[in-house]
Amino acid sequence: MIQFPKDFVWGTATSSYQVEGAVREDGRGETIWDRFCRVPGKVRNKENGDVACNHYHLFEDDIDLMKSLNIQSYRFSVAWSRIFPEGTGSVNEKGLDFYKRMVNKLLENDIEPLLTLYHWDLPQALQDKGGWTNRDMTDYFTEYASCLYQELGDVVKKWGTHNEPWVVSYKGYSLGNSAPGYLDFRSHLMAAHHLMLSHGKAVKAFRELGPNNGEIGITLNIEPTYPLEDTEECFQAAKIKDGFQNRWFMDPVMKGKYPADMVDLYSKFESFQFIKDGDLSTISQAMDFLGVNYYSIATNKKGTDGELGFLGVESVKTGKDQTFMGWEVEPQGLVDTLLRIKKDYGDIPLYITENGAAYDDQVEEDGSIQDDDRLEFVQMHLSACKEAIVRGVNLKGYYLWSFMDNFEWRYGYSKRFGIVRVDYETLKRTPKKSAYWYKRVIEENGF
Repeated sequence: MIQFPKDFVWGTATSSYQVEGAVREDGRGETIWDRFCRVPGKVRNKENGDVACNHYHLFEDDIDLMKSLNIQSYRFSVAWSRIFPEGTGSVNEKGLDFYKRMVNKLLENDIEPLLTLYHWDLPQALQDKGGWTNRDMTDYFTEYASCLYQELGDVVKKWGTHNEPWVVSYKGYSLGNSAPGYLDFRSHLMAAHHLMLSHGKAVKAFRELGPNNGEIGITLNIEPTYPLEDTEECFQAAKIKDGFQNRWFMDPVMKGKYPADMVDLYSKFESFQFIKDGDLSTISQAMDFLGVNYYSIATNKKGTDGELGFLGVESVKTGKDQTFMGWEVEPQGLVDTLLRIKKDYGDIPLYITENGAAYDDQVEEDGSIQDDDRLEFVQMHLSACKEAIVRGVNLKGYYLWSFMDNFEWRYGYSKRFGIVRVDYETLKRTPKKSAYWYKRVIEENGF
């Protein structure tokens, strides 16, 4: 029997654009994903989040279902454009009221809210001003965060600033396959800096306006990088990939500096004039926890093919089992990630804020969903969490991604991550085998 610490938090997670729907209701403003989904060829089958899971109207039933599955904490994000339809200016009270009602429903069911301020759905009105390439965005974000601290700080004690700023900046501003769809590496570097600067400013505001007993952190998607072969070229490729995706975000947030090797590498693209005196001190405000999203690994060699060919790095598959996303399954990577954070960045409390898998779930004749692949994936990764704890990592909780099937960004509705199935025609929710297994894990605080 694998047992977890008695105060270990068992949660699940979603994000606003992926589940809420109701994109034109109660004063919500347009977001970059509303716009991006209308660009031909950007999203599978021209699908969008207009309805999604209709969580906006069905959240009470969804929370009742969470309660029935013993969920202890729910990580969700607020849609910025529900609070400020234009991104700044006057507050939309109907938007605030929705989140107040949802939080109250959670608390009535003894489910702790973990509120993420930003999960990729920037108000389009702010994108029209340059989005995250515009330094003013850091002040708009602080205004938005401060409003929520004041309006919800009495009932929400656990907060996250950003979810996966690497995805926002790189995939949105350089690779172009996420909103807003830019194709400019310099814009990625600028957007990344402003995202982290806005994080730091929001943490400072939290210390002034947030709950006295509250906690705040950021969620980073960490992908451990390994060399394909035991050669200097492969080790160097793995180091660059790590600097590109992991250290470029962890170092400024946790150490107050950018990694010098990556600054040197990037200097051929950018002079970094957007980094101002005092920025890194602001970015590295002391946090109460770090959220870690973990899904897979990257195995690397020197090469010019693939996304990072321009940096001389090629990431390759190694023959491991893959999820329906094509991501290799490697729970040891989670152990390595958690140990690495402790070693390189100190003993900050950690949460696994996302971990889970998409598989090609099938509905059986009796209506059940026997998602054994997902169940096994979660079990292996919880075992990895336990190993890390035994080895001294200060891991405080685990949030399974995701609570229910939802809009999976550019993949539309073709990828199902949920432990609860959503029939997108009827919106009926059906817990899968993995959901009932997770319920027992929470009951027993282990498995």
